[in-house]
Amino acid sequence: MQKKLFSIILLLLSSFYGFAQEINCKVKVMRDKIQGVDKEVFASMERGITEFMNTRKWTNDLYQPAERIDCNILINLTAMPDQDIYEATLNIQATRPVYNTGYTSPIINFIDKEFKFKYNQYTQIQYDDNRVSGNDALTANLTATLAFYTYLILGLDYDSFSPNGGTELFKKAQNVVNNAPEYSKVIYGWKAVDGNKNRYWIIDQILSPRFKEFHNLWYSYHREGMDNMMTKPDESRKLMLETLSKIVVLNRENPSSILLQFYFNAKSDEYASLASQCEPGERTKYIAMLQQVDIANIQKYNNIK
Repeated sequence: MQKKLFSIILLLLSSFYGFAQEINCKVKVMRDKIQGVDKEVFASMERGITEFMNTRKWTNDLYQPAERIDCNILINLTAMPDQDIYEATLNIQATRPVYNTGYTSPIINFIDKEFKFKYNQYTQIQYDDNRVSGNDALTANLTATLAFYTYLILGLDYDSFSPNGGTELFKKAQNVVNNAPEYSKVIYGWKAVDGNKNRYWIIDQILSPRFKEFHNLWYSYHREGMDNMMTKPDESRKLMLETLSKIVVLNRENPSSILLQFYFNAKSDEYASLASQCEPGERTKYIAMLQQVDIANIQKYNNIK
């Protein structure tokens, strides 16, 4: 009887552990500019953030291990103004697998330059959607920022597989913004008054009716275009490049949009590659569109003429 019970427990456990969390994240902490601190503090920081990202359940959906979303986080510590308090930049990247290929398409490639937080190697990293601001603002700013970008990654991934599939996850990211920790003249990036290229404006524009077409073109680019590249390469390439006409309209109606800059941070290389494969006449047309809507990467497009 005991042996049978033990076998049932093993079966249940194996079934449970057959599913994984959503994120497969690699974390790197750069500490070259921080002096006089035991290097184990930074090793602990890497381990703690890695565990936080990879072991927390961010949704109610069941993921197979192979379905986890790959992402990379690079935290470059630039200053330590006080004990356990760090100023840093955060570079976050994530990719989406393309159907029937070994290729993964970037969905986010962004550097957040307004990242200040508190970390103590002996304190476990914790986060609660219902208490985003936590008990200590600077400690909570670490987890709030990580949670914000995780929900953003998940929302973009879901949106790429089904029309508006990421809406609820974007709302969770907005909840982080609305309840973010506050510390006067210390914590930035969560409010409209903090600038026009921060976390507040990214999620504000993603959820704004003015950018409804963004979600349609995002889905079309990935699911209807990229996922069919193996079977219908010419048709899929044309469909993906035709999303540029919609982006031109969005850009005209919303000049200097952080969301479109955010988009091309991830997608500029793919668009350049797609355009380079076109016949000269079509190539010129698409390059002109790219130069119009993505000035930051204009030289990249010039190089494929």
